[in-house]
Amino acid sequence: MSFTRFLSSMAAAGQPFGRPFIKMQGLRNHFVFIDLRHGAARPSADEIVRICDIHAGVGAEQVITIEAPSDAAAAEGAYAFMGIYNIDGKESEACGNATRCMAHLLFDESGLSDVLLETRGGLLACAKTGAMEVSVTLGPIRMDWHSIPLSRAADTAHLPLEAGPLRDGLALNIGNPHAVFFVEDHGAIDIPAVAPAIARNSLFAESANIGVAQVIDDHTLKLAVWERPGMLTEACGTGACVAAYAGRLRGYLSGDEITVHLPAGALKIRLLDGGRVVMTGPVAFCCAGYV
Repeated sequence: MSFTRFLSSMAAAGQPFGRPFIKMQGLRNHFVFIDLRHGAARPSADEIVRICDIHAGVGAEQVITIEAPSDAAAAEGAYAFMGIYNIDGKESEACGNATRCMAHLLFDESGLSDVLLETRGGLLACAKTGAMEVSVTLGPIRMDWHSIPLSRAADTAHLPLEAGPLRDGLALNIGNPHAVFFVEDHGAIDIPAVAPAIARNSLFAESANIGVAQVIDDHTLKLAVWERPGMLTEACGTGACVAAYAGRLRGYLSGDEITVHLPAGALKIRLLDGGRVVMTGPVAFCCAGYV
């Protein structure tokens, strides 16, 4: 499904036009895409909150806008700009699962097998790796305290924060801020009870996503992520990337190919030089309509 085909089918059926959307999911991480390239109005923060509310709107973990790239990004080959908005209506810089889903829509629209997307966090290269599988290159991952950003200087490789069993975490930024904590038994942690206190700690100038990871073997992790708008997600692509990077930094993992198991399924993470990461995973179409 693409917006072009969807709009054409609705026009042929004589359907009235409002603001069209397509909903997709990547490992049950679900997103509402709104294409602004054809005159649709940008949703307000209040509208984004309503759209994301499963009881009042379509239901989503983020609203994603598809827009024309800036002139500078277009000159570098960017196909489109990706706007990312959390359930509270605030803009975010990165979302790996949403990037894969948007790339799939644009593959379907254009017939291309690779696209370059512009985001607030930079340009992201995406490639079609299967009928419903996409890879995206993210990063570089940064760990200097200004880049997280932290509100004051601190050791980002050993954070001076703890809550319950979450201790000795790492702070990383891959376009959005994360803290990763390694635990012995992932399933024994009540993440919603302990993660919010760290996510909202004043050390994080813009709050942070909290990843709780368990090492299975030297190339496999189990992970769950409490995202900073205030929810435990079934999957977090950027969280999987930084957890794999952090695991190798700590010496828990070896090699460049890491599998990260999230509640909704697995992502394949390939660690590149310079802190860049290739994330590969599935995408799926959910529904389409108007909001």
